[in-house]
Amino acid sequence: MSFSTIPVLDLSRSQHPSTKPAFLSDLRRALLEVGFLYISNTDIDQRLIEDIISNGKAFFDLPDEAKLAIQMKNARSFLGYSKLGNEITAHRTDFREQIDLSTPHPVPTPTAPLYHNLLSPNQWPDPSLLPNFRPVFESYITAMSHLATRFTSLIAEALDLPPTGFDRFFDADQQHKLKIVKYPDISQLGLDDTGAPGQGVGPHKDSMLTSYLLQASPHRGLQAQNLAGEWIDCPPIPGTLVVAIGQGLEALTHGVCASTTHRVLSPTAGEGPRYSIPFFQGVSYDATFESVDVPLWVRESKARLGERRDGVEFTFEKGRWAHLGEATLWNRCKSHGDVAERWYPEIWAEIQKGIKGTVEVANKGKREEAVLVNGGGLERQLNGMKDARIEAH
Repeated sequence: MSFSTIPVLDLSRSQHPSTKPAFLSDLRRALLEVGFLYISNTDIDQRLIEDIISNGKAFFDLPDEAKLAIQMKNARSFLGYSKLGNEITAHRTDFREQIDLSTPHPVPTPTAPLYHNLLSPNQWPDPSLLPNFRPVFESYITAMSHLATRFTSLIAEALDLPPTGFDRFFDADQQHKLKIVKYPDISQLGLDDTGAPGQGVGPHKDSMLTSYLLQASPHRGLQAQNLAGEWIDCPPIPGTLVVAIGQGLEALTHGVCASTTHRVLSPTAGEGPRYSIPFFQGVSYDATFESVDVPLWVRESKARLGERRDGVEFTFEKGRWAHLGEATLWNRCKSHGDVAERWYPEIWAEIQKGIKGTVEVANKGKREEAVLVNGGGLERQLNGMKDARIEAH
C-alpha cells in the first residue's frame, strides 16, 4: 500500500514508559512503509535554530569572492561552497547554491585509504564578515549529533533490536555532515516562461543512515515518492524536522528500512528563495557491508508490503564495494564533477564511461541489461533504468 501523507511523530512520547511502546510501533510503520517522517519536540534549543537560520541566510548574501574563496573544489574533502548550478542529479542541473560542513577532522595521513579524504577540516567563511557563523554551526552540529544518536537507538528498538544495535557501525569520532542550501525561485533563474517546474534538486536517495532536514523558510517544494510513483508533498511544519532514511540504513537492515526517493522543486515566480539546512548522520567509512540481524517477524512485515521500485540507483549493495567509504566517495564524485575531475581523475573517467553507456541504452529505448563499470572494477545491471545520482554526504 502506497503512502499518501508523511507521518508526524512526537519524540517526547519516546521518553515515557506509558507512551513509548505506541511510539515505537508508529516509528516501525514509518520505517517499513514510508522511509520519510516528521519529528517534533526534538529538544533542540529554539534560539539556536533561529541563529543558524539567520546566519545561514546571511552566508548567501556575502560577496561572490568571499564565497568562492572557500569553494568545494579547493580541497579533496567535498566540503565547502558550491555555486548555483554546479551540481547534477539525474542528468539535470540542480538550481541551488550551498555550503557543505562537517564535524571537524584533521587532514588524513598519506597512507590512509583514499576515501579518508572525506575526513578533513571545514572551509569556513571569513570570520570578519560572519563572526558568529562558525560557533553557531559548530553548536548545531553537536546538538544534532546527539539527537541523531538518540534517534538511531529508537530505530533499533522499533526493529526489535537492542538500543545499541547499530553502535558498531560508528567511529568514536564519527563524522556527521550538514548543508546550508538556497533554492532561488524560477523568476530569479529566468525559467518562469517555460511552464515547467525548476529542479531545485532532482530525484535522489540520501546516503548513510538518517538525515534531518530543517525547512528554514515557509516554502513548499520538498516531495517524497511513494510506491505508486506519486510525489507526496512534505510542507514545512513549524517545530519539526523531516527525517529521511538513508541507503546505508536500508543496506544494514536487509532492505527492511526504506530509503525513499525525494526531490525539491524550485519555488514559483515571486515566492523568493527557499532555504533548508539538512543534517546527515554519518557512519564509519571503514564499515563493511555486514548487516544487523533484524528479527524474522519484522522482515516478514516488510515483505508483505511489496517491492519498492523507482529510477534511482541503489549504490550501497553488498559485494559491490569493500567499505561504505568507497561507495560514498564514488557518489560524491558523481555529484560534484569539478571536484572529481581535479582530485579524482581516474574515478571521474570511470563515471563518465558509465554515464555514456547508460545514456546510449536509454536513447535506443532498450529494456535489455546494460553494464556499468564502477570505480572498483565491479559490474552491475541496470535493466534499462535511467541512472540517477545518489545524494551522498
